[in-house]
Amino acid sequence: MDKNKEFIGTEKIGKLLFRLAVPTVIAQIVNMLYNIVDRIYIGHIPGEGSAALTGVGVCMPIIMIISAFAALVSSGGAPRASISLGKGDRNGAEKILGNCFLLQLILSAVLTAVLLIWDRNLLLMFGASENTIDYAVAYMDIYAVGTVFVQLTLGLNAFITAQGFAKTGMLTVIIGAAANIALDPLFIFAFDMGVRGAAVATVISQGVSCVWAVCFLLSKKTGLKIRFKNMRLAPKVILPCIALGLATFIMQASESVISVCFNSSLLKYGGDIAVGAMTILTSVMQFAMLPLQGIGQGAQPIMSYNYGARNPDRVKKTYRLLLIVNMIYAVILWAAVIIFPKAFAGIFSSDAELVGFAAKALRIYFGGMFLMGAQIACQMAFVSIGNAPCSIIVAVVRKFVLLIPLIYIMPHIISDKTMGVYTAEPIADILAVTFTLILFAFRFRSAMKKLEKPETKEK
Repeated sequence: MDKNKEFIGTEKIGKLLFRLAVPTVIAQIVNMLYNIVDRIYIGHIPGEGSAALTGVGVCMPIIMIISAFAALVSSGGAPRASISLGKGDRNGAEKILGNCFLLQLILSAVLTAVLLIWDRNLLLMFGASENTIDYAVAYMDIYAVGTVFVQLTLGLNAFITAQGFAKTGMLTVIIGAAANIALDPLFIFAFDMGVRGAAVATVISQGVSCVWAVCFLLSKKTGLKIRFKNMRLAPKVILPCIALGLATFIMQASESVISVCFNSSLLKYGGDIAVGAMTILTSVMQFAMLPLQGIGQGAQPIMSYNYGARNPDRVKKTYRLLLIVNMIYAVILWAAVIIFPKAFAGIFSSDAELVGFAAKALRIYFGGMFLMGAQIACQMAFVSIGNAPCSIIVAVVRKFVLLIPLIYIMPHIISDKTMGVYTAEPIADILAVTFTLILFAFRFRSAMKKLEKPETKEK
């Protein structure tokens, strides 16, 4: 067993989860905060801040899709590498890393070409107007050049965290965030580059993070190394990684589709104020979900490694602790939003009318939030044990089978059509969690029983 990973199989679960989850949660929050700071700087560009901010906002769904492609490879590859390490197969784990590294380079080249060729058409499709399209194109064309840095930073960091190096993974994000916060005012204001300056700062900061991650995975500190000999796409290696990563890809990519569905319906029934409130609602939801996802990502290496090591007791203990922690957090946050909605809405706007409208909507939109701790725990457990079909099914059911149809159905059922649109979220959440728990009860139990049986070697 690799000494760098041995503690994952022996250390107390509670201590281990805290050790791995806290840096991951911090990294996610920092990542979110520097995106917010980025928008604050753009919004304060003299004379054109409002239009510039709207233009960059139109780019966000496309940026989410780029990140989703990184997750497609890394969120499937990293757990499978952890499982291989748990089995004592370090060479197999490094083959997974090498294959994922190469695939991300290929995807980066394709995405960059697509964005540069069809930039204007894509941005108009996602909601840019004649007033904002030039700002959107200016930002996206520069951002597209740095796609390779985004892909590798997000992708490789997953392999760093999956080895148990949570603090190093946290530093990857913090280094990039610090660089971005420092460079934004320099390029936007001092060099008078406006929106282009914001994009340049982002590309440079992502490049710095990328170099940090690559250097670590080439160093003696890492258990898994990037090796040239493993950078050959082997279907037996890469296809299971893609299959396992599809769930995360669907979840992230679908956010762009869902954003368009919500905004189109809200604009129809409630106008600009309803769309503006939705921005606040999604921001609060993002802030709420990040710790849940961070805790889940901290638990993933523990479950994956011990699953590979055929230690069902530690897998089950980790899942139970993850479920308890996630549920406690989700319930507390749900209660806080329900009791103090104006306090949360006021963080993102000083407009009294918008804050009042958003506060009313928050109580509806967050109605099923108290159950999301269970949803995230189950989804992460499926990914951790390499159960690609179940992780995909859970993601598809929640987003496409339930939420999108409900966005268009609920306004015809509830008299207040605008609030009917918001109601789609809690109903989808409650139904999705119910489905997930039923599926999980059968599939997870079956997977654990297989581990308890003696391993049979293939002839």
